[in-house]
Amino acid sequence: MATSVPSVLLLPVPTCTDMLVSPVEGGDLLHCKPHFDHHPNVWGDYFLTFSPCTPSMLLNMKRKAHVSEEQVRRMILECSSGPNLHVKLELVDTLERLCIDYHYEKEIENVLRRVHEEEDDTDNHYDLHTTALRFYLLRKHGYYASPDVFQRFRDEEGNFTCDDNNNGTRSMLSLYNAAHLRIHGEEILDDAIVFTRNYLQSVVKHLQSPMADEVCSALRTPLFRRPRRVEARHYISVYDKLPTRNETILEFAKLDFGILQSLYCEELNILTMWWKELQLQDHLSFARDRMVEMHFWMLGVLFEPQYSYGRTMLTKLFIFVSIFDDIYDNYSTLEESKLFTEAIERWDEEAAEELPGYMKFFYKKVLTTMKSIETDLKLQGNKHVDYVKNLLIDATRCFYNEVKWRSEGADQVAATVEEHLKISVPSSCCMHVPVYAFVAMGNDVTTDDAINWGMAYPKIITSSCIVGRLANDIASHEREQGSSSSSSTVEACMREHGGITKEEAYAKLRELVEESWMDIAGECLRPAAAPPPLLEAVVNATRVLDFVYKDDQDAYTHPSLLKDTIHSIYILSV
Repeated sequence: MATSVPSVLLLPVPTCTDMLVSPVEGGDLLHCKPHFDHHPNVWGDYFLTFSPCTPSMLLNMKRKAHVSEEQVRRMILECSSGPNLHVKLELVDTLERLCIDYHYEKEIENVLRRVHEEEDDTDNHYDLHTTALRFYLLRKHGYYASPDVFQRFRDEEGNFTCDDNNNGTRSMLSLYNAAHLRIHGEEILDDAIVFTRNYLQSVVKHLQSPMADEVCSALRTPLFRRPRRVEARHYISVYDKLPTRNETILEFAKLDFGILQSLYCEELNILTMWWKELQLQDHLSFARDRMVEMHFWMLGVLFEPQYSYGRTMLTKLFIFVSIFDDIYDNYSTLEESKLFTEAIERWDEEAAEELPGYMKFFYKKVLTTMKSIETDLKLQGNKHVDYVKNLLIDATRCFYNEVKWRSEGADQVAATVEEHLKISVPSSCCMHVPVYAFVAMGNDVTTDDAINWGMAYPKIITSSCIVGRLANDIASHEREQGSSSSSSTVEACMREHGGITKEEAYAKLRELVEESWMDIAGECLRPAAAPPPLLEAVVNATRVLDFVYKDDQDAYTHPSLLKDTIHSIYILSV
């Protein structure tokens, strides 16, 4: 069982707004700048002209989708009134994996509420697959389900067994996915993960498609942790091969995927024009040019069609945050970082006159874009406009505080990972992603109290930040060795444990990542601290972090690692 996350990390982390920028003495602003050879933009102007379908094709898809949507709705209503628990669970799981569940939120909630109220699985004798699927869906939707339901599937030696030999792999796969919604202290689920992982690894080479694909995907990323649209693209191809597939559901999933694909490409067209008009690459050639990858990232947080403007807004904002990161982390002097932070705090064009040349142009572009975003939000009636500016100011303060902390050598003497994370969690800006998403979701979902809750680093957001910070540090550790920003939680972990190897440090940090996922699962259980849509945005943000830094690789810095995924979601038809 993994070691516990230090308790201090579960307490609110102060926002960087509360951490004052201290004056810095001396320094030469005209220092010799480092050269960075980041991987180039792999998409260029591709989305200026690309469209996955013609307007008439899109209109035809929408007409067909409307008919299919209502046919599927009738299926859900008929199924919910029936007695077969297995059929209900399979239907809900299928809709969610195909990512068409957002059309039926009320209907699905009614099904699962009844399952939770009417079925006490400890008194029933469903097979392992049904028991695990029930546990998984209830936990995923915030209902507490007892892990004791799995006790009857253990033999005297503690191994897990199933009474359906023909579907043993499916049962073990379901248990594996369910167990990853464990919370702290559920040792039976800890044991289940170890057992089922070993089982699946031993049988995968003997399986055929589509079960082989399912097992391989699960061993790489448990179902609960997969980004929604990535899973939708994957599962459409899997579901298409299942003999038990429902043709109406499959057709609707394909139509819906195509409709959203067209919308996403339209957004990328708008963003590509905006990015070209900014002309920032002429002034900031050291910064990563990742507009398409950033849209994919924000798509992972909010994928639904009603958040189209929100995705565009988030992409613009985090393109700026990404450039901030490159400026503070790799390029600017401490003095320049201080000047830029103070200019952002002032938030007026006159402050640009005190900035170095490469910052001046960028600073003005930030203010212009932010003014446009604020105008758009006001026209939409969004009541949370002020947070857009405040969160960006907070991000620069977080970056500056880490730079200053490093300049004082504090990062080199941080005795523990816990101590390091007090600074490096805020500077990861992983809090800012879901909280900006809260703003984008609008007045019907979000309140000022909810946004302030998010900015105060509640446990679920702190845990999400830890997942992102540690995954990023592991992925970038080799690349950043010897750079000014090379000190990370990896070095802190090596110091904390008496000079262990980097591989041993990686293993210990991965244990903390698992602990953080347990915290996230626990914080989603009812009664929760925030409404389900806001919690889902935090979970979605964490899923993307896990995906981008999967297999100890930084796919944002190395965009070729994301190219196939982006191609499958934005370009390839289903």
